[in-house]
Amino acid sequence: MEQITYSLPVFEGPLDLLLTLIAKNKLNIYDIEISLLLEQYTEKIKEMQEEQMEVASEFLEMASRLVYIKSTMLLPKHEEEVEELKKELTGQLLEYRECKRIAAVMAGLVSFDSFCREPSKVDYDMTYTRTHNAIVLAQAYVRAAGRGKRKLPPTAESFRGIVARRIVPVGSRIVRVLRTLRKKGTVTYSGLFYECEDKPELVATFLAILELVKGKRIRVEGDGDDATVMLVEGERPQV
Repeated sequence: MEQITYSLPVFEGPLDLLLTLIAKNKLNIYDIEISLLLEQYTEKIKEMQEEQMEVASEFLEMASRLVYIKSTMLLPKHEEEVEELKKELTGQLLEYRECKRIAAVMAGLVSFDSFCREPSKVDYDMTYTRTHNAIVLAQAYVRAAGRGKRKLPPTAESFRGIVARRIVPVGSRIVRVLRTLRKKGTVTYSGLFYECEDKPELVATFLAILELVKGKRIRVEGDGDDATVMLVEGERPQV
């Protein structure tokens, strides 16, 4: 006697069953009719139980969740809570549907029936056979050499104008100015700079004059380069 068998679709989980029911009834996943969905969901659960199929606890948990949403819809002043519950369920269904779509795409990319052979060893001819114009090669060499020089550290000559200047102590110029005034009595302002050989000496001499005027050891009378510089009465140079 031929045995009668029944074949029910196997669902991977409650979300898979809900998506199947939504697609079958052409429901809007963004605005699910909970009453219709709950009715058909419980019917599927009963069919699985009648066929003596083991119903996982997660299917029963989803059923209780749908019942809770439906009962909340019947209560007054619970519209916001119902919307939040429906949004949460819709989000899970959309995420699960996207995961199924990606899994189907990846399944088509993987096959255990194919075999990939390792690449064979090939002897390559490394002889360069192209020809180039001599001018083009010379220009390429100049450009390449220039790029290489840019990566080298700068030479000391590059910093000569910044850090290689001669240092002239201001104290030595103070002594020089006092000696000159002690010897000549009075000197023009520009006359104090005649013997300066470079900019460091000019700057040091100017700073020395400022320090002596600030310390009231010399006095400057007049304006411009012809101003007269003289010692203050009673000042003796420290030489």
